Amino acid sequence: MTLTYQAASYSHTGMVRSLNEDACLALTERGLWVVADGMGGHAAGDYVSNLIVDSLRGVPPLATLQVYCDALRQQLDDINREVRAETVRRKATMMGSTVVVLAARDNQGICLWSGDSRLYRLRDGVLQSLSHDHSYVQDLVDSGLLSEAQARVHPRANIVTRAVGVADPLELSQVTLDIQAGDTYLLCSDGLNKTAEDHEIRDVLGHPNPYEVVRSLVHLGLTRGAPDNITAIVVKAS
Repeated sequence: MTLTYQAASYSHTGMVRSLNEDACLALTERGLWVVADGMGGHAAGDYVSNLIVDSLRGVPPLATLQVYCDALRQQLDDINREVRAETVRRKATMMGSTVVVLAARDNQGICLWSGDSRLYRLRDGVLQSLSHDHSYVQDLVDSGLLSEAQARVHPRANIVTRAVGVADPLELSQVTLDIQAGDTYLLCSDGLNKTAEDHEIRDVLGHPNPYEVVRSLVHLGLTRGAPDNITAIVVKAS
């Protein structure tokens, strides 16, 4: 099945931070969408998230989806090593970035991620998180020690257990997707899902215009005070 894709992206510094350490990439003509959420402060996170986006933009759209994703994974490995070397050069304590990648060809997709930036799918009115956070609070939720609601407001909710630049080798998770006409996908940094409830995200994603959806999602986060940067990419398949 041959599908066509429409997408839109939007990123905002938020209401508290002075620097946007998020970065995003929407290459719809290649079937590639990326959100990266930098960590480290003092422009270190900004450096890493933009390095991810700029580097993945340079990966050519190879023959098959799997070969393309293998190349994207190799590029992320290279970025990981570069960031770790730069951390030493800057004598920084830590530099890193989460990343979530969606690559699609026709009705097949692959998601790669490290950290707590997420990929959601809205299908037939049902919202599902397709990624699974690599984070301290997610580990507690998985162990039954925290509820999802408690995890959202936990004082250590910002601690990730995986990210580009923080360990060698880079650990990426991967899921393969069967994409259907009518599906809507959302890639976002945690600045969105920590300020908006899933049912609110679901309702907004149902709108047919991707540009209006991303603007509405970011606006929703801003009305809640947006203590973190907020970035969203919406992809609609038809």
